[in-house]
Amino acid sequence: MTLRVGTVTIGQAPRTDVTPDLMKILGAEVELIEAGALDGLSSEQIAAMAPRPGDYVLVTRMADGTSVKICERAVTPLVRQKIAAHLAAGIPAVLLLCTGEFPDFPTGGLLLRPQKVLFNMVQAVVPAGAKLGVFMPSPEQLEQSSRRWSQITPQNRSIGASPYVRPEETIPAAAEELARWGADALVMDCMGYTLAMKEQVRRITGKPVVLARSIAARFLRELV
Repeated sequence: MTLRVGTVTIGQAPRTDVTPDLMKILGAEVELIEAGALDGLSSEQIAAMAPRPGDYVLVTRMADGTSVKICERAVTPLVRQKIAAHLAAGIPAVLLLCTGEFPDFPTGGLLLRPQKVLFNMVQAVVPAGAKLGVFMPSPEQLEQSSRRWSQITPQNRSIGASPYVRPEETIPAAAEELARWGADALVMDCMGYTLAMKEQVRRITGKPVVLARSIAARFLRELV
């Protein structure tokens, strides 16, 4: 029996950079139905969603492989529409492909929000006094990242390392910097980071690494 799961990216579908890793965990009996909040929008419409001072910054991937920065307040209504469309089509479960913080979505169905799963997973295993290193896609997100992870440990350090732009340079450089800082554990806080990137960080640091996409996929597998 094929199990249908909807995905909603805050960028554009399909997310060919994400779904192969998800399917390794979900298995062949799961069919992913993809949708993107920015699907069908013009470049001018997307540019108008760029963050302004004080906005909550999100980074996502477009269908052509480029990345864009958008603000939460602008994309949230579009995300809500895509979630509702999946559920209205009879899809029983929806996975949001973003670890950013959003308002609650009234869905009437099963919605998995990786930010909540990731945060609670790290809170369960990382002691309050541990040094937590955090990978974020953009330096513009570091302040909001610090606010989030300081709820778990005051000793946290976030570094901007894009999974979309020159990751072969940004990922190892960030891993080496966090290793020198003495991180006890690391979090890759974006659905854009891959299983291969996680293994690279683990090899460089020798420390436990929590990856958003694999945690979300395993949690979803339990539910479906």
